[in-house]
Amino acid sequence: MDLRSHLLDGQAIPAQPLALTAKRKLDERRQTALTRYYVAAGAGGLAVGVHSTQFAIREPQHALFRPVLELASQAIDEALGKNPRDFIKIAGICGRTPQAVCEAETAMDLGYHAGLLSLAAFAGEDDDTVLAHARAVAETMPIIGFYLQPAVGGRTFGFPFWRQFAEIPNLLAVKVAPFNRYQTIDVARAVAETGRDDVALYTGNDDNIVVDLFTKFRFICHGRARERFFSGGLLGQWAVWTWRAVRLLDEAKVARAKGAMNPGWLTKAAALTDANAAVFDAANGFRGCIPGIHEVLRREGLLAGTWCLDENEALSPGQADEIVRVSRAYPFLTDDDFVRAHVDEWLK
Repeated sequence: MDLRSHLLDGQAIPAQPLALTAKRKLDERRQTALTRYYVAAGAGGLAVGVHSTQFAIREPQHALFRPVLELASQAIDEALGKNPRDFIKIAGICGRTPQAVCEAETAMDLGYHAGLLSLAAFAGEDDDTVLAHARAVAETMPIIGFYLQPAVGGRTFGFPFWRQFAEIPNLLAVKVAPFNRYQTIDVARAVAETGRDDVALYTGNDDNIVVDLFTKFRFICHGRARERFFSGGLLGQWAVWTWRAVRLLDEAKVARAKGAMNPGWLTKAAALTDANAAVFDAANGFRGCIPGIHEVLRREGLLAGTWCLDENEALSPGQADEIVRVSRAYPFLTDDDFVRAHVDEWLK
């Protein structure tokens, strides 16, 4: 598989959640079922060990980083062994440089193709320090940059940072997820200015997915016009209703190629943003975003509950009702029927 071509072609890549028992222990059966679901839904890859998987899997009392990555890798290989196709395995990479390099080595050992590089551990560092860290990790495995919104642990970076980041030779893509239009444009312009056509842009702006997929970013760089699109999405929102998400992306790519974004797409964009607000608990500063993902999957039968490693991390008051509301209001976004038809086989 040519990783760059695969990403540039545009893929729907879910960010995998963590399946736990009521005792907050890894539920291997349901964790494997989740992976089978994403592959069966047609996702072009899977991101494991990322924010939706809970960063706390790395803490010594849980020690779940390797087990969770290994379970997902094995389930992907099993599924693709029956129906081969290109599929990118992405591992979340966190921490200071020694930890991040160690995680990258573990991921490579388990068959992962790229690392989604969290920079949250460098909250107070200057750009040069963070860039040196990114280059060091990229020497171990190909990386995907990650602009994570501050509300869930990220930090703000300016255009000069992303301009240098985009020059890293082993950079495959950037997941742009600041939930901020100004900062999103910073990344798109930075990549455009490098002149690199081999670095893909992936939306992680779960609040603006459809508009991101249709936006043509046009900049004048060194006296010439350069244009960039978001190739696809790497999203926590696409950890639910994934079958529909894959088809939404495919339809958007066809419409985009024809230069035809009819007004119906804007209606669909607003619906998906409304649905995301419920799942991600936007009304409460995203405090219930991970339990919200769990609640959708619980309602479908893929998860047994909404438990997180942190017992204080739970659905906000009224959030479950909001998820019911958007599920009923926008049935064209959900894939309950698809899951219902296959969940028993995924849970075997």
